[in-house]
Amino acid sequence: MAKPLIRFQRSLWLRCMTELQFRSHGRHESGCFILGTVKGDKRQAHRCVFYDELDPQAYSIGVCILQGDSFTRLWEICRAEKLTVIADIHTHPAGAFQSEVDRTNPMIARAGHLAIIVPNYAFGWIWRHRLGVFHYEGDHRWTNLSGWQARSVLKVSWGLI
Repeated sequence: MAKPLIRFQRSLWLRCMTELQFRSHGRHESGCFILGTVKGDKRQAHRCVFYDELDPQAYSIGVCILQGDSFTRLWEICRAEKLTVIADIHTHPAGAFQSEVDRTNPMIARAGHLAIIVPNYAFGWIWRHRLGVFHYEGDHRWTNLSGWQARSVLKVSWGLI
């Protein structure tokens, strides 16, 4: 299978990272779904929907947890805007590793989904090769595309691509 590719306009990427940092308060995880369009293995990001917009209690225990009705709201947004969930992003306090909870509880349990983990609650400069990037294969199996591979999976540019 070809490596997936997700493209962000720089302004959207920076807004997303700034909001993740703000929403974490430097004390707990924060996260969002990336909505966009898909053509084959290429995904174009159009907007972020933050977990606490879907569930005000999403960060209440320090890690990202969404109740089932949050997904109903998410699917309503996708239908109304004619977009699909192309990835999810969440922060970790230190490294961008995939925890056992992350591995066994994908936010979107559909083969082909991308999960991106941002270290240090998104504080500081965010280098793509320091992100955790994981491609869901289905049946709780993931391909790790982190490190320098992340630079070929995640593209950030000045304009629409």
